[in-house]
Amino acid sequence: MVRGGGLRVGRLFGINIHIDWSWLFILLLVTWNLAAVFGQFHPDWGGGLQWGLALIAALLFFGSVLAHELAHSLVAKARGVPVRSITLFLFGGVSNIQREPETPQGEFLMAIVGPLTSLVVGGLLLLLAGAIAGPIGSAMTQPGNVIGQLSPLTTMVFWLGSINVVLGIFNLTPAFPLDGGRVLRSILWAATDSLRRATRWASWIGQGIAWLMILGGIAMMFGVTIPFFGTGLIGGVWLAFIGWFLSNAASQSYRQVVINDMLEDVPVMRLMRRDPPTCSPDVTVSTMVQECIVGSDDYGFPVVDRAGVLVGMVTLQDVRGLARHDWETTLVQQIMTPSDKLIVVHPREDASEALNQLLQRDIRQLPVMEDGHMVGMVRRRDIIRWLQLSSQEGQREREWPVG
Repeated sequence: MVRGGGLRVGRLFGINIHIDWSWLFILLLVTWNLAAVFGQFHPDWGGGLQWGLALIAALLFFGSVLAHELAHSLVAKARGVPVRSITLFLFGGVSNIQREPETPQGEFLMAIVGPLTSLVVGGLLLLLAGAIAGPIGSAMTQPGNVIGQLSPLTTMVFWLGSINVVLGIFNLTPAFPLDGGRVLRSILWAATDSLRRATRWASWIGQGIAWLMILGGIAMMFGVTIPFFGTGLIGGVWLAFIGWFLSNAASQSYRQVVINDMLEDVPVMRLMRRDPPTCSPDVTVSTMVQECIVGSDDYGFPVVDRAGVLVGMVTLQDVRGLARHDWETTLVQQIMTPSDKLIVVHPREDASEALNQLLQRDIRQLPVMEDGHMVGMVRRRDIIRWLQLSSQEGQREREWPVG
């Protein structure tokens, strides 16, 4: 699955690794569940061994989830698609791939490599568990008895292998935006030569599967046994929750493709403000508030020196972070973000790229630079307003065809 954010914990192959706070919840849940499972099959183990092994197994599982996402990301980078980060969160992991692949072949390779990685890792771990345990004749007929005879190490390896195989198979489900749904979209894209149409069809299929999961989860809550998922309140709530998440993700992914399609070949210069209000780095914050902020609906202001060179950006958040009694003695240059730390765009760059930058970094405006000079400011609200007007115009054209 593709997306990103969270607390940075490291960097691999030039990709930032993040952990979302929801990951801590799922880590505790997996650990608790594993400790109960290990206790069921190995009642002779002490509580410390059960919980310790469960925690190690849970951490190694998320290590395999990270390997799954790294496979997506490395293939994306090899095909020239930027990858900003990988985030582990409530539902596993997500790669923050900066843009859609340019071809159906690229989409297929980027999508399929994740599940294949999980299946290969799972298969190797199961082979390792079998080699450690030796020949077990009753493995298929009496799996519970077999697991109860395994050592702690073999039990953990066996579980990790099994869960990676399940992870790989689950991600091959053709429910967009799961990997299987992206594989399906790549096939539809190749057949229709339209990413937007392929995404719409894959999104419909994904939402259909998601609603089946929601209905199945509700049925499980009322005691119905669903093949593979079983029955019960907790399992039903979890399945319905996953279905709800997939349904929202599918519709959001389609909207994103529609937006990118509408903004394709629309240059930033068409939507930017050419003469945005600016402020000087040498004035006090109090003066800046009176001269720039009061009477303006802007959230951020370029800071320009006397030579007209952009030296930074100051926002309302910067001002709010400063105590009111310090406004008279603090200069703008002391609270601004320096120009070398700003994200900027080119006037001929696609507006879709600018919007992606604004949304991914959760900022409201970007300086537009050309040949080292600021030529304007593009704001998130201006792009959204243009999209609204364009969609309304398109709706009128569909309702009142010309000619």
